[in-house]
Amino acid sequence: MSADAGARDPEARLAELGFPLPDVAAPVAEYVPAVRTGDHVYTSGQLPFSDGHLLATGLVGGEVDVEQATACARQCALNALAAVKAEVGSLARVRRVVKVVVYVASAPDFTAQPQVANGASALLGAVFGDAGKHARSAVGVAQLPLGAPVELELIVEVD
Repeated sequence: MSADAGARDPEARLAELGFPLPDVAAPVAEYVPAVRTGDHVYTSGQLPFSDGHLLATGLVGGEVDVEQATACARQCALNALAAVKAEVGSLARVRRVVKVVVYVASAPDFTAQPQVANGASALLGAVFGDAGKHARSAVGVAQLPLGAPVELELIVEVD
């Protein structure tokens, strides 16, 4: 992760990394993808949708391996960034990634939730540099909506 990554345009940086910003994922129930209050944007839980389909389904440590789950966490972060952009108009308005919460649908003996969450954290650091360093929780859960292996919430500070 480059310390000056945050000085560049975040959307251009995503493209350089080979991760163009997706369209905002449609909510799967009665909620909105993101809400701004004051200088903060809170995203709803984002699932690993890509082109309208989940990247994987099942429990991590069971049907889904760590590598797949890590890619799912990265996709969840991309979807969260898309929701932030839709709320504030541009990712260049993000001053700081404050908090990331990653839920991992885990097989009973699976304990590598932090490794899965690194998929999201590494992307945010690569895109925003020091401003992408964040507080984080990685939580194992029994099930997630639609059988998704990973779900992510993001809190960012904006201009």
